[in-house]
Amino acid sequence: MIGILDYGMGNLYSLSQALKRQDVSFVVSDDQEKLEKTDGLILPGVGAFKDAMKCLNEQGHVGFLTEYIKKKPLLGICLGMQLLFDESEEGGLTKGLSFLPGRVVRFSGVKASGERYKVPHMGWNKLQFKSPNSPLLAGLQEDYVYFVHSYFVRTADPSILIATADYDETVPAVVGKGRVFGTQFHPEKSGVFGQSLLKTILTLSGKQ
Repeated sequence: MIGILDYGMGNLYSLSQALKRQDVSFVVSDDQEKLEKTDGLILPGVGAFKDAMKCLNEQGHVGFLTEYIKKKPLLGICLGMQLLFDESEEGGLTKGLSFLPGRVVRFSGVKASGERYKVPHMGWNKLQFKSPNSPLLAGLQEDYVYFVHSYFVRTADPSILIATADYDETVPAVVGKGRVFGTQFHPEKSGVFGQSLLKTILTLSGKQ
């Protein structure tokens, strides 16, 4: 059973539909007692980092998530992945969950040559696996996935990079350490690859 944390800032419909297509049991809730009983938890996210952290703090979910990852896997998606890190520059420097080391920064929109490029990074882009033996990538091959984001993670710890994508910058696309995982792209919109990755979180609990 997968839990999806409903804290008011996630695209719950498309994520729910993706899990239904995989015939995966799931529950969408903000009830911590109910979510505590799940085998793995998804932290979705659409919108601004500062607003999302405000919701998580005001609803008491930060402490819950901190305890949850001591026993079971957590997968952050898009903004949900960014929330896993130390801080973000979006809307003013804001502290994140600090489950993974790094800062969320905005794409500059200007290449070293002076040429401008489009922000947000939106559309299909190919992954490059950095840690192909990660349990999150079990049975998967490098493929195209769907991104929509104006901010990306900078980290000094390459060990957490499971897969990256190139968009002028090296974009952490799949990250993980211990029981904490994240995808910058939207797996629920990323075809067979994304569907398979979502289902894999159910198998991670017994591997940590």
